Amino acid sequence: MDSFNKAKENFLRKEKDLSKYATKSSEAVRLKEEKEDIRPPYFHDIDRIIHSLSYTRYLNKTQVYTFNDNDHVSRRITHVQLVSKIARTIGRALNLNEDLIEAIALGHDIGHTPLGHSGEAILNKLSKEELNEYFAHNIQGVRYYMYVSKDGEGLNLTLQTLDGIMTHNGEMLSPIYKPVNKTKEEFLREYEESYKDIKKTKTYHPMTLEGCIVRISDIIGYIGRDIEDAIMIGKLKRSDIPKEITSILGDNNRDIVNNIILDIVNESIDKSYIKMSDAVYQALFALKKFNYDNIYKYSMTKEEYTYYEKGIYKLYHIYLKDIDTNNKDSIIYKTFLQHQSKEYLDNTNIKRQVIDFIAGMTDDFLIREIKKYE
Repeated sequence: MDSFNKAKENFLRKEKDLSKYATKSSEAVRLKEEKEDIRPPYFHDIDRIIHSLSYTRYLNKTQVYTFNDNDHVSRRITHVQLVSKIARTIGRALNLNEDLIEAIALGHDIGHTPLGHSGEAILNKLSKEELNEYFAHNIQGVRYYMYVSKDGEGLNLTLQTLDGIMTHNGEMLSPIYKPVNKTKEEFLREYEESYKDIKKTKTYHPMTLEGCIVRISDIIGYIGRDIEDAIMIGKLKRSDIPKEITSILGDNNRDIVNNIILDIVNESIDKSYIKMSDAVYQALFALKKFNYDNIYKYSMTKEEYTYYEKGIYKLYHIYLKDIDTNNKDSIIYKTFLQHQSKEYLDNTNIKRQVIDFIAGMTDDFLIREIKKYE
């Protein structure tokens, strides 16, 4: 055996002992066929994701709190790494494919806008008005990796990774997560339908058990950490968390993460689904509502929201005019469009080009642009 094949065999050796419910590398499908190197396809997906410029921008995108100078408050990069670690912990305990889990986890929030969910809500409203299409960060993530990244060429990630990103929404909590088999055509149909009916995205299920793990790990990754951030900056007291929740999950991020992981492993080992016990599910559901009522509702004031909504709308129309007038001095040309492929430029509505540009901005970049035109 030559050294290349030996190295490839070493990469795949651990897959021989994976659970019968695990997704094997031999099942990987890419939207565009290509010859793989020594790296298994999901491992290769990880490399493509972390080397992309969009991954770097995670560093300056809001998790919950945008306007805070505390360096210890979570940013989007913190969240995706926590989700990756939590999901790989569950995946290893259940003997599933950790490469696929890591690829989905590290890429799952790439479609998030600046200013977190507030920015997403603003772009969704704008998109509906301008394109009669919905905007959702999970769908934008798939779009980014298929059509926008790498100067418009896309990263050609595997179908299994893209599907895990599309169906990752941790906001949608369920007592049980079961994978649903999909063809390439069924995946693409779900993707296209999401622009016309955003409610459908809430009914999509991952096609792999690894995708199911990332979906539940998304909420595990933020639910306790967001509490710690809120306490750190004086928005919440630990004693505010209801006793009926803390008695089951604990009152700190360490205990919350540990208790949920152990419960999932206990309920899901050697099963074809991911499940929580009724007690943990009910406590997590209550904690999610508590966080919404006490943290997320107040992450941005009404005045701040109005200010940034007006600012984003203003930027949108400025950039749109710059494209219409072929203003090559505009920042949308200098930092985005001049680098995009002819295929992207020819096949993308200019309104969508502007939304792609704004969605990819970091918080600081967006804020600077808004202030520039005040």
